[in-house]
Amino acid sequence: MPSTVVLALEIGVEWWSELRRCLLGPQGWSRRDDVESLVAGWRRYRSGVVVGMGIVVISPETGENPFKSILKTLEKPDGGEFGKYYSLPALNDPRIEKLPYSIRILLESAIRNCDEFQVKSKDVEKIIDWENTSPKQVEIPFKPARVLLQDFTGVPAVVDLACMRDAMNRLGGDSNKINPLVPVDLVIDHSVQVDVARSENAVQANMELEFRRNKERFGFLKWGSNAFDNMLVVPPGSGIVHQVNLEYLGRVVFNRGGLLYPDSVVGTDSHTTMIDGLGVAGWGVGGIEAEAAMLGQPMSMVLPGVVGFKLSGKLRNGVTATDLVLTVTQMLRKHGVVGKFVEFYGEGMSELSLADRATIANMSPEYGATMGFFPVDHVTLQYLKLTGRSDDTISMIESYLRANKMFVDYSEPQVERVYSSYLELNLEDVEPCVSGPKRPHDRVPLKEMKADWHACLDNRVGFKGFAVAKESQSKVVEFTFHGTPAQLRHGDVVIAAITSCTNTSNPSVMLGAALVAKKACKLGLEVKPWIKTSLAPGSGVVTKYLLKSGLQKYLNHLGFYIVGYGCTTCIGNSGDIDEAVGSAITENDIVAAAVLSGNRNFEGRVHPLTRANYLASPPLVVAYALAGTVDIDFETEPIGLGKDGKEVFFKDIWPSNEEVAEVVQSSVLPDMFKATYEAITQGNSMWNQLSVPSGTLYAWDPKSTYIHEPPYFKDMTMSPPGPHGVKDAYCLLNFGDSITTDHISPAGSIHKDSPTAKYLIERGVDRRDFNSYGSRRGNDEVMARGTFANIRLVNKLLKGEVGPKTIHIPTGEKLSVFDTAMVDCISIDCLKLYVWLLQRYKSEGHDTIILAGAEYGSGSSRDWAAKGPMLLGVKAVIAKSFERIHRSNLVGMGVIPLCFKPGEDAETLGLTGHERYTIDLPSSVSEIKPGQDVTMVTDDGKSFTCTLRFDTEVELAYFDHGGILPYVIRNLIKSKH
Repeated sequence: MPSTVVLALEIGVEWWSELRRCLLGPQGWSRRDDVESLVAGWRRYRSGVVVGMGIVVISPETGENPFKSILKTLEKPDGGEFGKYYSLPALNDPRIEKLPYSIRILLESAIRNCDEFQVKSKDVEKIIDWENTSPKQVEIPFKPARVLLQDFTGVPAVVDLACMRDAMNRLGGDSNKINPLVPVDLVIDHSVQVDVARSENAVQANMELEFRRNKERFGFLKWGSNAFDNMLVVPPGSGIVHQVNLEYLGRVVFNRGGLLYPDSVVGTDSHTTMIDGLGVAGWGVGGIEAEAAMLGQPMSMVLPGVVGFKLSGKLRNGVTATDLVLTVTQMLRKHGVVGKFVEFYGEGMSELSLADRATIANMSPEYGATMGFFPVDHVTLQYLKLTGRSDDTISMIESYLRANKMFVDYSEPQVERVYSSYLELNLEDVEPCVSGPKRPHDRVPLKEMKADWHACLDNRVGFKGFAVAKESQSKVVEFTFHGTPAQLRHGDVVIAAITSCTNTSNPSVMLGAALVAKKACKLGLEVKPWIKTSLAPGSGVVTKYLLKSGLQKYLNHLGFYIVGYGCTTCIGNSGDIDEAVGSAITENDIVAAAVLSGNRNFEGRVHPLTRANYLASPPLVVAYALAGTVDIDFETEPIGLGKDGKEVFFKDIWPSNEEVAEVVQSSVLPDMFKATYEAITQGNSMWNQLSVPSGTLYAWDPKSTYIHEPPYFKDMTMSPPGPHGVKDAYCLLNFGDSITTDHISPAGSIHKDSPTAKYLIERGVDRRDFNSYGSRRGNDEVMARGTFANIRLVNKLLKGEVGPKTIHIPTGEKLSVFDTAMVDCISIDCLKLYVWLLQRYKSEGHDTIILAGAEYGSGSSRDWAAKGPMLLGVKAVIAKSFERIHRSNLVGMGVIPLCFKPGEDAETLGLTGHERYTIDLPSSVSEIKPGQDVTMVTDDGKSFTCTLRFDTEVELAYFDHGGILPYVIRNLIKSKH
């Protein structure tokens, strides 16, 4: 029998022809000994030997793992077994004992998924040898156990999946291959706005408005939950995604089909890191990366360094977890942890509750780390019990992690682990603080707040400055609020919001805020009626324990009524402030303040009219609301006058740690978590009444302004387009440092004079129904117009003018960024309005680039911050440095990320943005290397070298295909299995 037939019989004729086509091309085998070698290789492979020709053959029937010998059985303490698991100790490699716990999770994943194709034995060895390989920036594949989405980023992900199904259909593939292969949890939490506040009816009123605005989006997501396998959608009104993940979705250890392995998750929100506090490895990725992970593609990542952060001591009385996280954030920003894991350890760990740990882990994006990881210990197990996980589940988790050397028992001697670098903090050194007024890492000790505020008024415009003239700093603006005389000064608080999973998941600070409210009410203090106060819990559990404690009524009395269960003010969904207050601010150029218990305070994010935005603990939010201003020294100045006319000071309303602990102990009960999450998937009446179409292919409505079929796969063929360079490109925008995803792809309101507003009005959308950009992320036409539409955008081409405009270089005209860049995507009914734009960059066939400073793309992980520029025709971004997720997103959309050499930037190189730029890249991707130098030349004779920030071979493959999604589609169509 010929060897070819032998092989075909052994592996199946269909597999044989696919193998032949994929590995050797259309010409087939050229020599008989090639076939003999492959047959011998196949048989050796079945015995665990790799083929010698450089070809690795994978069995379609067995997919045998070369590490199957370390697959062990985990016995139950009382007999029987939990299941099988890949045992790290069974490798008998002493290097593993010294690995950080976070790296052990990557190691286990690589071993479990090793197939010598997507994940190879050499990848496992790289991770085991982490101490030596991580400094070399080696690449490894990682397959997370699950994917987490929220609705703002989840809608475009589901839109892309639906669009990929259509593309598969058009190209002759099986559209049902576009289906999540790992569990996908989507929590709808980003849509609720604080339209109604300071009212007992606020929750119901805001939810009704939320459903009216978002009925189409919600219906689409409900369709997706039915059309796609392995996808859970948690309905609106349930809570904030990261708190729901912490309290309910987090598995810690999976048991699927009898195979045990650590929970790990990537999410389309940068604060996915909150789950690291539970000992689950998780971090934020772009939507396009998440989609690939859903479809079984390994994530390519650089094996990270790990910063060991040792904690000792105990927090002093009156100091909160929020004070701690703002301190940690500042320390880690200074140390430099971008692209690294941070792992916490030390005796101070026993003094931190799980909720405190989660608060620190949540703000990993703010200190720049990929993860802020807390290994599982007894505190973790106690939290799992508190939150209603079953005893059997907790027993399985502890047994597995102990058996696999992933559990920390501080009662036992600790093996000294190796870290890339070390930091240490004595918790006793932490003091009360806030952060602001424009960045989360600009920490201000509470005792220095008044002096810092006055320095900000004096300083020139910047992250710590407003440039208010001395003679104007004491200005008092008189106005009328609902018939009552009122006043505003610089620094007066107009928004006070207890918001964000960072803090609402922590009973100590939430009940601490309620105790502040109680003490204030007893003393007769009030909050000024024009301050927009709100309370948005991250889950229904918070409401239950606030009611159980009897403290919610005091928060209500001060105006902190519950407004909804979602992110609200933290993501810019703060709603309108009163028109009289807004007019007083704008007409008198008042620097008004917002104080919120959130994690982001970039300018323009919280509210367009609050230029000063401070992050603070929930108790401090209440205190600042009572004071009515950030221009106060809490140590020496009274917060207000009590009912007896006496001055009331900060110390009079601040609870002790013992008071807080007592009410937490008596009010936060396991049954609350069980009751909340037993009901969570049942939805609510508004969700359950949504009628959605059936079918696995989505019926796109061309009239929809929420859900629109994107153009990514238009004219796509099976042949990759190959690499592209940049030829005589114009500079669309010239930025300085710290351009965030809020600047690039805003999540806030849609300005009435913007290109997006014009688009919506022409389609019959009333201004009051504009909703937010975030809610319309499922429509590429809206998002292209919203790209770079932030009113606080600082573009050097405008020579100091702030706003969403730029210069059309050939004509010198000042236009909106969209008008400057685009013409092609304007629909026919808009053509008359925009006919005069028909000679702009894209219609002329001109490439465009963006110049930027350091930390380009920092902030929330938004794939639209990469999709938008791509749709505007941007071919490359040249920056001093990139935020990790955003750089990856640019790669995923086929946009070239380039970094100036150290010590250089646009300014030092004399670049004004009026030049034309050319980068020549090879036409074959095989001639391009990750991280290589490339030369950029301009039409006025300048030449400089940049680093090409394709960091891995896999990213180069995405670039060759025109992006990650076309890459996935082509590979799925080629795959027969």
